[in-house]
Amino acid sequence: MAEITASLVKDLREKTGAGMMDCKKALNETAGDLEAAVDWLRKKGLAAAAKKAGRVAAEGLVALAVEGNRGALVEVNSETDFVARNETFQGFVETVAKLALKSGADVEKLKAVAYPGAGRTVGEELTHLISTIGENMTLRRAAVIEIGKGLLGGYVHNAIRPGLGKIGALVAIETGLDSGKIGDTAKQVAMHVAAANPQSVSRESLDKSAIERERSVLSEQARASGKAEDIIAKMVEGRLRKFYEEVCLVDQVFIIDGESRVGAALEKAAKTAGGQAQIREFARFALGEGIEREQADFAAEVAAAAGH
Repeated sequence: MAEITASLVKDLREKTGAGMMDCKKALNETAGDLEAAVDWLRKKGLAAAAKKAGRVAAEGLVALAVEGNRGALVEVNSETDFVARNETFQGFVETVAKLALKSGADVEKLKAVAYPGAGRTVGEELTHLISTIGENMTLRRAAVIEIGKGLLGGYVHNAIRPGLGKIGALVAIETGLDSGKIGDTAKQVAMHVAAANPQSVSRESLDKSAIERERSVLSEQARASGKAEDIIAKMVEGRLRKFYEEVCLVDQVFIIDGESRVGAALEKAAKTAGGQAQIREFARFALGEGIEREQADFAAEVAAAAGH
């Protein structure tokens, strides 16, 4: 059993918004398993939601590069936003995204690729940047998508220059239509992905463990109503449909018009253009997601500086 520390209780409170004593009880009931404690609180109705993403606590840039039917996203982190505004750093991130188009999404392989005009690898160039700028940086991740028959839609939010910003999204659309007929819709779907952060393309591609976890929570919540099992089963299925509409891209409400489902909107646009289209894959990077910034104890720092 994991030790129930104050830090663990704090993490659970931040994830769920539940009270301190409820969080402590949940952790005791689940042997210190944070995710199990989240579910325990939800089942008891003590947490309104458990989908809070990891806090964005790292700086840097996300870059998007597209060539033909192949696209790449990369994230390079820095300690401060000041570095993200450095043109040399921006050029490095742009270049790495273009190199990822050929090398693929494996970060270690990408680090070993020759960096143009430097006589160094990407990894060595990053080390050089660290020593030059004087701030720690990391090439955190990369994603590469290729579509055989179709096109890619790409979008970067909060772009400081084309292809560079805080959130990047890439969507692969399978279609016989060319970009001139459906390219704008493909970009709009990428914009939607950046804003809505879906978990999967469709219900069929959604992680089965995520479905079962949600079903378990919803079942416990429904049983608390005291209704018969056959009614509970219908309640759970109804709530699962709502869950799918929240996390599956094709089932989400399209942010562009606020009423159509994304899948239906794409189908309609393709039909209008004289063809068919289907979303096959997507990737989305939000800068620093899942990285916790170290919380400094300012009072302790002052005391240490004063020699106490």
